[in-house]
Amino acid sequence: MTLNRQIILASRPDGAASADNFKLQEAPLPPLAEGEVRVRHHYLSLDPYMRGRMNDSKSYTAPQALGEPMGGGTVGEVVESRFEGLAPGDRVLGHGGWQEWSQLPGKAWTKLPTDDAVPLSYYLGAVGMPGVTAWVGLNEIIQPKAGDTVLVSAASGAVGSAFAALAKARGCHTVGIAGGPEKCAYAEQELGFDVCVDYRPHADAQSLSKALKAVCPNGVEGYFENVGGMIMNAVLPRMNAFGRIALCGLIAGYDGAPTAIDNPSLFLIQRLKMQGFIVSEFPKSWAPALKELGDLVKAGKLRPRETVAQGLEHAPEAFFGMLKGKNFGKQLVKLI
Repeated sequence: MTLNRQIILASRPDGAASADNFKLQEAPLPPLAEGEVRVRHHYLSLDPYMRGRMNDSKSYTAPQALGEPMGGGTVGEVVESRFEGLAPGDRVLGHGGWQEWSQLPGKAWTKLPTDDAVPLSYYLGAVGMPGVTAWVGLNEIIQPKAGDTVLVSAASGAVGSAFAALAKARGCHTVGIAGGPEKCAYAEQELGFDVCVDYRPHADAQSLSKALKAVCPNGVEGYFENVGGMIMNAVLPRMNAFGRIALCGLIAGYDGAPTAIDNPSLFLIQRLKMQGFIVSEFPKSWAPALKELGDLVKAGKLRPRETVAQGLEHAPEAFFGMLKGKNFGKQLVKLI
């Protein structure tokens, strides 16, 4: 009998999430049913959207069920299969959750290429959901032209790093916002941002907005929003008329009351368009996005960094660190 270690959601947060909301448990794996695949997970993805699912509130997806393993993207290897399309040894991508093993219908898994040109972990980041998120926000919502200035918050993260490579490929003046000189140096020297602004020295939105004006002298045509709060309030005055904002996340408000928009009249004055989006609602974009992202990695034009926690038991700690910006690049948990 194989014992499967899992981290379940034991309780819902009241304010900030804490380790008490999670519980590590062991459960035996049942016999494999017809049409199912047993997968040993190698990596687990940690993403900001998971914090919202911990709440029992209206959202674009159902809340995480109590007493069940936390949901999350995984990559791993097929160990046993009763599904015709997958065999032991195949590398697969799926939604296996916060556990070391999973058993799901074979159709729930995506078979990955067998070559080593793209590291397995990248399929949870640059060449996975975060990368496709950047592609959709840029191409479907911002729709830039060569020469446009585009801006992204959380620039050194999994989405931001892909955004930089994609925007530069379209001839855009690409500006990032990140926390700390090390992240900004990485954004400029390795990710290809024309400039990256460190928000940490700025006490308020007005100060940060002034710094953004210095590096975006012609204004901003497109903004990819991951953070909200003070960052959004700093960017809005820099937006040009008919600017487009792709709203992906509002991490600044995930553990408490969201920060209000200081000057909503800017949306009218500048005739701005802001569209929230969920990447799963753009199924036709995935194939071209993954093809371009994979090509950028192989060409050395997309060099994402990863922060890797070792062992399932460290997933909650790594998750909280990611929500506070302690990770550098994509946050993963290595399970094998």
